Amino acid sequence: MMAMMVVASATAFAGDSDAFKAFKKSFKGLGYAEAEALVKSSIDQFANAQEKAAAYNMLVDLAYDAFNKQSTIETENQLAKQMGQQEKPIDKELMAESAYNAICNAITCDQFDQQPNEKGKVAPKFAEKNAQRLWMGPRNSLVNAGQEAVQAKDNAKARKYWELFAESDEAPLFAACDRGPQKPFFGQVARFAAVFAYQDKDMDKALKLCDIAMKDPEEYEGCLNLKLEILGNDLKTKEDSVKFIGQLRDIYAEHKTDGVMEKLFNMLSATGDQAGADKILDDALAENPNNFVALADKGLGMLNSNPAEAAKYLKKAAEVKSDNAAIQTYAGTALSVQAQNTEDPAQKKALYKEAIGYYDKAKELDPDRLNSNWGYNRYNAYYNYYGDDAPETKQAEADSK
Repeated sequence: MMAMMVVASATAFAGDSDAFKAFKKSFKGLGYAEAEALVKSSIDQFANAQEKAAAYNMLVDLAYDAFNKQSTIETENQLAKQMGQQEKPIDKELMAESAYNAICNAITCDQFDQQPNEKGKVAPKFAEKNAQRLWMGPRNSLVNAGQEAVQAKDNAKARKYWELFAESDEAPLFAACDRGPQKPFFGQVARFAAVFAYQDKDMDKALKLCDIAMKDPEEYEGCLNLKLEILGNDLKTKEDSVKFIGQLRDIYAEHKTDGVMEKLFNMLSATGDQAGADKILDDALAENPNNFVALADKGLGMLNSNPAEAAKYLKKAAEVKSDNAAIQTYAGTALSVQAQNTEDPAQKKALYKEAIGYYDKAKELDPDRLNSNWGYNRYNAYYNYYGDDAPETKQAEADSK
């Protein structure tokens, strides 16, 4: 009986594998770069996920200790500065790289740490400690490190730090951490990381970072537009356009915004599917008859082919946004084109008179024509309504120059 108990105990409390013992012995005294190389070259030799988690946690310890040393100096320097004392030298690059390495290795450690042990149980050993020590100090330091990299015109390094800051928010390791303190700047940092990824033509990563940034309501619209720009970048073939239209449909199903709707409408129109394009606008107007973008696009789309119908939509759009000089100009233009196509003199004059009202409103809103080119069309409407020699026409001509 005693022999059986001894065997059972030895089995239940089996120690490290020979490979892991040799690894730990070799690990002692190594710098970070050597230690990282040793972990990568040894990882497949370990007996189980628990040993792999322990190996990566040793890297976390090494990197965190280096970060903490520099962070302590930084704190001491802040106090020394307040007291007028001499500050100690600090290695900010080492501090940033150590924070980066600690977080990366902690996330990898957690992937192994969450795997079942030989008894089939999940008993993470390192998760709680790593989440507590890395979430605030080291992770937030990546934001400052990225800002300093931007100031040094090192966009690659800024992207590296901000990308990890953004993506680590989704790591299961940090699921229970308090996100309140990062709320004022999280979305903005993620958006900047997305922009840098886009500039590097890393489209998949840029799209992922856009999705992360869009969790912030303040960044939602801007990042959605950036996402559309990324998806629509470098369309070379019909197949590219068809794929983009499919992506736009998927996005529009999830994010029913006017920006996505207009992009989808324009792409369908450009690829010859006018019926599909019109349906997008018609459905939007059925849901909201005062949808400004749908009204404007619907009217502009038929400005030459059916100016009378175009005028209906553009006048409605001008009513919805009475402070928009451009739409006032377009409404006047639709009426002017309708007048040109009208044979009846009285009706023609009435249409020009109505058009003048919209042009005058555009002039009032945008006297310097910064956003709406109402000048010549307004003069033309005055000419056809008042006549060539009328003082009103002469003034309209002067206003157009």
